[in-house]
Amino acid sequence: MTPENDSDLQTRVVRVYGRVQGVGYRQACIEEAMAVGITGWVRNRMDGSVEAVLQGNLKQLDRICDWLVDGAHAALVDRLEFKELAPPVARFDEFKLAATV
Repeated sequence: MTPENDSDLQTRVVRVYGRVQGVGYRQACIEEAMAVGITGWVRNRMDGSVEAVLQGNLKQLDRICDWLVDGAHAALVDRLEFKELAPPVARFDEFKLAATV
């Protein structure tokens, strides 16, 4: 379910706040992103939040953002913030775990 071409490709930077560390949130995010066809990465932040860069078409991005709010069973999400990145943005070819910052 990857975009047909780069004109369909959109990129979002997302921060998720709440109880999202130490509950398997990142691993569950990786599994969901792969199921949806999203590329990019996810990582913990030192402030207790989780950050992700997500690439896909609008439908894929909306689906993963909905999941980020209430899809991980052990997490308690207080809020989700995101911004769209304007092209040009490097294209990711997978979804992976990134180092904590």
